[in-house]
Amino acid sequence: MSYTVLARKYRSQTFDDVIGQDPIAQTLKNAIRTGRVAHAYLFTGTRGVGKTTTARILAKALNCLAADGPTTTPCCKCDSCIAVNSGEDIDVIEIDGATNNGVEQVRELRQNAIYRPARARFKIYIIDEVHMLSVPAFNALLKILEEPPDHVKFILATTEPNKVIPTIQSRCQRFDFSNIGPASIAGQLKSILDKEKIKFEEDLVLPLARMANGSMRDGLSLLDRLISTGIEPLSASLLETYLGCPNSEKIWNLIEQIGSRDAAGTLAAIEDLVGTGVSEVQIADSLIDYMRDLMVVKSTGAESRLLILTGPQRKRAGELAGKFDIAALIYSIATLEKLRWSIKNSDTSRALLEASLLRFALSEHFLNVEELLSQAKSGAAAGAKKKAAVSPPTEVSTAFKSSRQEITDNEPPATSHEPANLPASVNIQSIKNNWQNILRLINAKLGPGTAGLLSSAEPSRFEHGVLMLEFGPAGHTHKRMCESNGRVEQVQVLLGEHFSTPIRLKFETAATQPPQAEAGASQPATGSQKRNELLSDPAVKTILMGLDATITGIEED
Repeated sequence: MSYTVLARKYRSQTFDDVIGQDPIAQTLKNAIRTGRVAHAYLFTGTRGVGKTTTARILAKALNCLAADGPTTTPCCKCDSCIAVNSGEDIDVIEIDGATNNGVEQVRELRQNAIYRPARARFKIYIIDEVHMLSVPAFNALLKILEEPPDHVKFILATTEPNKVIPTIQSRCQRFDFSNIGPASIAGQLKSILDKEKIKFEEDLVLPLARMANGSMRDGLSLLDRLISTGIEPLSASLLETYLGCPNSEKIWNLIEQIGSRDAAGTLAAIEDLVGTGVSEVQIADSLIDYMRDLMVVKSTGAESRLLILTGPQRKRAGELAGKFDIAALIYSIATLEKLRWSIKNSDTSRALLEASLLRFALSEHFLNVEELLSQAKSGAAAGAKKKAAVSPPTEVSTAFKSSRQEITDNEPPATSHEPANLPASVNIQSIKNNWQNILRLINAKLGPGTAGLLSSAEPSRFEHGVLMLEFGPAGHTHKRMCESNGRVEQVQVLLGEHFSTPIRLKFETAATQPPQAEAGASQPATGSQKRNELLSDPAVKTILMGLDATITGIEED
């Protein structure tokens, strides 16, 4: 006796059996119950979601011989129902649009449609992959599709509704079949395994359901492949060995290395995955799925219903989510989606994957503008530098500790206004003349972030050992950032060493200037002017300085 694959053996037989398409099933049942069955339907959706199965159920419901008329519960035992299930009913004609796509086949259909059904109530045409019909064939179908004989019904099915011409779509009631959720697929797989009396481990079902990508037929086909191995109980490890699914623990380990910013560990984790035969594209796809789960955990918590994970997987996701922030996960997912297409067409896919994942691992967490401005306002860290630049150079740190004590000891009381004993060469003019050299010194000793912030200021006054730096009218954010993170003390030490005397810093912002009257008709800004305007925007400067970032390109909407 020949073997029947699970996708056929457990095909839905009634509307109540249809998985994941409840709204469509309920609508068709109500149409039958109220006598409002349309003469033409268009079923659309991806493969394996139940289009042809629902078309057969509708055909059985309309032609079931055990009922006096169309019924919502076909018996599935009469000659008509059995013949429809096997695709051999003389009154339910199934046509493959891919091989019968010419105008001659459609003309033959029109000629046969005028004859009444042999034994059933309706003659039903089910045209699968209808988008494969040629344009002349579509045009030949138009008239009978709009005004068919009373005994004729049409059910068209397609995975690409955009290729079905609008004049055909307007003559049909369209139903869009959605992808079936992993939870629904997992429930059906468990039910089938129980009926088949096959032993399995609980951690198998959810990963297998996710591999189906919303297609029930694909899920059953994958299950058939696992059963064919003859190994029981079925376990998640078989997915890696026989279906090429990346090992979940190895993916979690790779994400952990990225979150820990361990470059060597990241490369080792990639090698561990590639060594098992997993392709670079599969790694990218898996990372997208797993990072999506981390994003959900960060947004809604590890117990969210949006997560299709087992208990141990939820716990692991909750632990790893703490190593990332939402901005970093969003950026990583978007980058990986672009990367997977590049990998497919590249001869150096391994290097592309490693370079991108190292970029994630060696980058600090990303902050959006609101978070960065909030942290700057509260005096918190406004985006840490990379590890190599976290600590200032040793000599500056040492000088800071010793010179700060010297400044504290020599600093006059707050009520004293006696001028400090400064060298004659230290005055506001000499500071202004050397300001660019001072900025270069700050850049070399304290990094480009601090130097970039101070480059927006100009020395305005130098009195009683206090140097006043003035920012522009829009420099409030830069002023706050300069006053946070210990920057003031570090710059004071550097200036004290440079001028051989303690110097204190204070900041102020210039008053807003009234707008100047237009001298004439405004000229459109050039590309260079637009770039300069964007680079001078306070929010953009805040992001660049806070994240120690560099602009590589500007795109206009």
